[in-house]
Amino acid sequence: MVETKEIFKILEGYNKDNLAITTVCSHSSLQLFDGARKEGFKTIGICMGAPPRFYDAFPKAKPDEFFIVKNYQDILAKTKELAAKNAIIIPHGSFVEYLGAENFQKLRLPTYGNRRVLEWESDRDMSRKWLESAGIKMPKQIKNPEDIDSPMMVKYYGAKGGMGFFVVKNYSDFKKRINPAEKYTIQEFVLGTRYYMHYFYSPIKQDGYALSRGSLELLGIDRRVESNADEIFRIGSPTELAEAEIYPTFVVTGNIPLIVRESLLPRIFDMGEMVVEKSLELFGGMIGPFCLEAVVTDTLELKVFEISARIVAGTNLFISGSPYSDLVDENLSMGRRIAREIKTARDTDRLNEVLS
Repeated sequence: MVETKEIFKILEGYNKDNLAITTVCSHSSLQLFDGARKEGFKTIGICMGAPPRFYDAFPKAKPDEFFIVKNYQDILAKTKELAAKNAIIIPHGSFVEYLGAENFQKLRLPTYGNRRVLEWESDRDMSRKWLESAGIKMPKQIKNPEDIDSPMMVKYYGAKGGMGFFVVKNYSDFKKRINPAEKYTIQEFVLGTRYYMHYFYSPIKQDGYALSRGSLELLGIDRRVESNADEIFRIGSPTELAEAEIYPTFVVTGNIPLIVRESLLPRIFDMGEMVVEKSLELFGGMIGPFCLEAVVTDTLELKVFEISARIVAGTNLFISGSPYSDLVDENLSMGRRIAREIKTARDTDRLNEVLS
C-alpha cells in the first residue's frame, strides 16, 4: 500500500483552490459529479475508451472533463497526469472492484477516505471479525458445507453486485452449484425485510450525533431489486422450480427507497456508532460513506449480513435528498455530502484528516 506521507507530499503540490473531484464513469458517478459541481468543484470522469454518450443527456451531472484510459489498470500508469489536474479520487464499488482492492491501495493519488478499510471490507472473514467485535448481530456462519441443514446464502468474495450469490438447503445443493475456484463464505439465510442503510461518518464535524471523534449521519435507506429473486415464484412453487433446475438469482438491477419505523432509529444509530468506533480502534477509522446491509426480522431484530465501506449505488435514489437527509440539509445527496466534506476540510486546512 502506498504510504500516506507520500500521498500528502503529492497533495502539497496541488492548487487547493482548483481541486477536481475525480471518479470512474460508473456506479454512482452521476451524483458524485452533480454534488461536486453544487459545491463549486471541477469534475473529471475517468472512462474506458470513448466518453459514454449518456452523460450528454444529464448536463448537470456531466463531468467537466473526460480522462480516457484503455482499461482500469491504465489508471495506475497515469497518476502523474491526474495529479497535474489536482485530482481527488472518490472510490465507489465499480472503481474498487475492477481496479482491485490491492491495486487501489497502491494508487498514488489523494483519495477520499481511509484506504486501509479496503483490506477489512474486501475480505469477508475480516469484515465479519470487525462487525462482530463491534457488537453487531450477524447471521450465523458455517465453515464446513457438509454441515448445511437449513437455508444458507453462499457468497463469493468481492463487490459483484450480488452476482454469484445463491441459496442452498443442503450439501447436495451446494455441490451442484459451487465454483470451487472461487473463495466463498456460507451464512444463514435470515427471513425478513432487507434494509440498506446509508451512513456518513465525518471525523471533522463536531455537532450532530457526536461520537468519540467526529459525528455520524444517516442520509438514506434503500432496498435492492435483485434480478429474478423478487419475481421467480410467479412461475411455480419452490419445489417445481427446483425440479426444473430454476433457481433465484440475486444480481442487483435497481433500487427502491425505504423508510423504517421510527422506533428502530435508535438501534440503527447505535449500530453505526459501534461500527465506526471499532474501525477507529482497528485501523484508524473509516471515513465518509458506508452502508450496513441488514435484515429486519418479524421480531424487529436487526441482523447485519454485510458492510460496504464506501458510497453505494442505492444512494443514487436520493440525488435531491431523502426523507432522512432532508432533515440534515435540503437537496443533500451522498455525492454532495462527500464534496462538502472535502470543501470544509480544505477551507479549514484539514484535508489530511479526510484523504489518504
